Amino acid sequence: MAEQYYITLGEIIDKFNLKELVATPEDRKKKIYHKEVNRPGLFLAGFHEYFDPGRIQILGRTEYEFLRELTAEKREQAILSLIEKKPVCVVLCQGQEPVPCAVEFAQKYGVPLLSTDRDTSYFMAGIISELNVALAERMTRHGVLVEVYGEGVLLLGDSGVGKSETAIDLVKRGHRLIADDAVEIKRVSDRTLIGSAPEMIRHYVELRGIGVVDVCRLFGMGAVKDTEKIELVINLEPWEQGKSYERLGMDTEYTELMGIRIPSVTIPVRPGRNLALIIEIATMNMRQKLMGFNTAEELNERLMKQLGGE
Repeated sequence: MAEQYYITLGEIIDKFNLKELVATPEDRKKKIYHKEVNRPGLFLAGFHEYFDPGRIQILGRTEYEFLRELTAEKREQAILSLIEKKPVCVVLCQGQEPVPCAVEFAQKYGVPLLSTDRDTSYFMAGIISELNVALAERMTRHGVLVEVYGEGVLLLGDSGVGKSETAIDLVKRGHRLIADDAVEIKRVSDRTLIGSAPEMIRHYVELRGIGVVDVCRLFGMGAVKDTEKIELVINLEPWEQGKSYERLGMDTEYTELMGIRIPSVTIPVRPGRNLALIIEIATMNMRQKLMGFNTAEELNERLMKQLGGE
């Protein structure tokens, strides 16, 4: 059975600075498992065929104006029908003041009633983004994650191939470390993977012969970063004599992680190769490809033109 991830209501309240109109300390411990949120306009209008109480319920100006147009009796019934479903919480946007019966029902049924001054669309965009990250499907991969020229580069390879040493070399050249040894990868959308380090080993690097070092203390705050989008995978492997390695780079290779294909390159490792420099060039070259500039294709076109003109 897949592990279920959650975020507590207290974390949501603190992150978005929500006003607690009706809430108890126990309410802050409530666990939210759903990425989706809901604006219950149809439910308030009487459509009760489907309702998920696990979703955060958001009342914007549209819902509020709809309720105002109802008679007092119908308004009370509509609010009661929502609150008695015991949703995980109800959030009033744009600083709306709740009608008295809403507070009464929220207290009676133990439903947290919260408020924000933010516009409804702005708040929804923020809360959905937060839930997508906090509740994202995730995995842990052995490797190193660094930021090179603003791009997240995941270094993969067998133990002892030189990933950590290369990461330190990149940090000395002005780039940043995100994770060493274990990289926690979250799939936050159908196209995006975010990598970070487990809290226990964040900013630490293990160097064989030296031990564990704190990159933040040695190189300063500018040498580390907590999270980064993974945009390139570099596979490091020991050089094998006679093995055919990519020479031109005509085709883009991909590595699949959690169902998402990430551009990748394979770099053979042997004494004397400057891996940090090669990774810098690989990152810049991949960015050029994404911008539509492919040096290998340009060279191939020149060769074809020259051969065609002879």
